[in-house]
Amino acid sequence: MKKLDLSKTVYELVDEYPELIEIMNGLGFSSIVNPTMLRTVGRVMTIPKGAVMKGLDLETIKAEFEKHGFTVID
Repeated sequence: MKKLDLSKTVYELVDEYPELIEIMNGLGFSSIVNPTMLRTVGRVMTIPKGAVMKGLDLETIKAEFEKHGFTVID
């Protein structure tokens, strides 16, 4: 089972599940495809913080992760 802990940083999550890059890019987190951004900002950014910054609905993001087989942990 793939567990997605939203308290972890984006960098930690992508390190554990590289397929998140494609999913998150499709959701509007376009900076995630830039390796430099992932290594710098990704080390302090969480998905909920990123959703607020981008003006994206966190529930929609969670639903998309669940469609891809993830169990989302708040």
